[in-house]
Amino acid sequence: MFHVLKSTYLFPAEVIEKVRPAHKEYLQGELDAGRIVLAGPLDDFSGGVLITGDITAEQADEIVARDPYTLEGVARYERSSFNPTFRAPGV
Repeated sequence: MFHVLKSTYLFPAEVIEKVRPAHKEYLQGELDAGRIVLAGPLDDFSGGVLITGDITAEQADEIVARDPYTLEGVARYERSSFNPTFRAPGV
């Protein structure tokens, strides 16, 4: 199952910026491990989106729980899970 993990920032940008380096380092590890396949901020910088690879809901929840944004309490996440019916080649 794939998951869309949408974050919403709970504090102003200057607070988020203090945690962002740890968040980015954490996400790179998840990308390297293949648990996350896409990640980035929303256009309005009110939060961000993570798209997971084919993992369980529990694994997706663990990604959120270990994220420095969650640990520092500066963002909250919503998870939407789906089973892809259509896939591009190589996905």
